[in-house]
Amino acid sequence: MLKDFLLDVASLVYPRVCSGCHKSLFKHEEFICNNCYVSLPKTNYHLQKDNPIEKIFFGRADVKTASSFLLFQKKGSVQKMMHALKYKNKPEVAHLLGKWYAQDLKNNDTFSSVDYIIPVPLHKKRLQKRGYNQSEYFAKGLSEVLNIPVATNILNKSKYTETQTHKSREERAENISTSFHLQNTQIIQGKHILLVDDVITTGATTEACILKLQENTNASISVASIAYATL
Repeated sequence: MLKDFLLDVASLVYPRVCSGCHKSLFKHEEFICNNCYVSLPKTNYHLQKDNPIEKIFFGRADVKTASSFLLFQKKGSVQKMMHALKYKNKPEVAHLLGKWYAQDLKNNDTFSSVDYIIPVPLHKKRLQKRGYNQSEYFAKGLSEVLNIPVATNILNKSKYTETQTHKSREERAENISTSFHLQNTQIIQGKHILLVDDVITTGATTEACILKLQENTNASISVASIAYATL
């Protein structure tokens, strides 16, 4: 009862609102309300061969499989969730979405065969400014349910790049192509890696990471993201 009382008092000072619709959360709800949860625009791409995410990489990068949890729509609930986790200090939203997506993936043979989950890294300057890597939180949510370790000591971003938001496909590719480097590559030799990101649009960042992870490692790569946004 004391805990409930303290939560009630805290909610008066710091209102708990849904990251998807901004309505007040009930006590049993965590970051995203039940109404937004049941209305999530799931892609179910993990059930579809040659889905739109996989097609992004045709002729560009060799991937075992690729998928996204949600469809990103402007002014929709997913955009609000992504804004909250990236700019409103709500990384727990990514962790929760990771756990939810993992429930869908855990019976998929390809995803369940993954050896390591690797999040797309942030440059240290952006990481210092934001305080966390939202893709890493998504990876941790997946890891918690799938029981697959997260490796953050393999792929690093060594070049600080401008935001990709308003760039074309060609500009994004040029901006990001030499931004990443590898370390401790012996860990992923011959392994199946699940590379995870927050949002995939043109796939330029993801492609650069895939190509880097495959340099002299004989690793097979699968891809998963929180959301897929079309230009």
